[in-house]
Amino acid sequence: MLKFKCPLLVVTDMEKAITFYEEVIGDRVAFNFGENVQFEGGFALQEMKKWKSMIHNAKVRRNGNDAELYFEEEDFDDFIDYLRGFSEILYVHGVEETPWGQRVVRFYDPDFHIIEVGEPMDAVIKRLFESGMTVEQVSEKSQYPIEYVKRFAK
Repeated sequence: MLKFKCPLLVVTDMEKAITFYEEVIGDRVAFNFGENVQFEGGFALQEMKKWKSMIHNAKVRRNGNDAELYFEEEDFDDFIDYLRGFSEILYVHGVEETPWGQRVVRFYDPDFHIIEVGEPMDAVIKRLFESGMTVEQVSEKSQYPIEYVKRFAK
């Protein structure tokens, strides 16, 4: 059976991309091989010129809006405040709440790959309890089973 290793994003400016993922996302480079960089968070970046040679110079389309890298942040409100400090960020959308109660934000990296940052569902469930919801209401809203939700009830 094949073993999935990591997603790989193609970038036009490796240094700019590294800076983005270190400063905005808070991830760190695990291995830097020049044209290929692997992050501790489990994804990799590949320089466009190297990527094109590997796919025999086939056309590379950017800004496909058909995939994203998904991250979670326990201190979601603090992250949103932090993100506001980056004036160059282009948003897909600002903070939105999903039907299941999770708050998320989506924005583009420098090469127009979509980045989503959301609250972990455990934090969502805790927040729903703090708002005064019952176990049953939290279960219905979050779509998690009552048995799971009860772990967070006070």
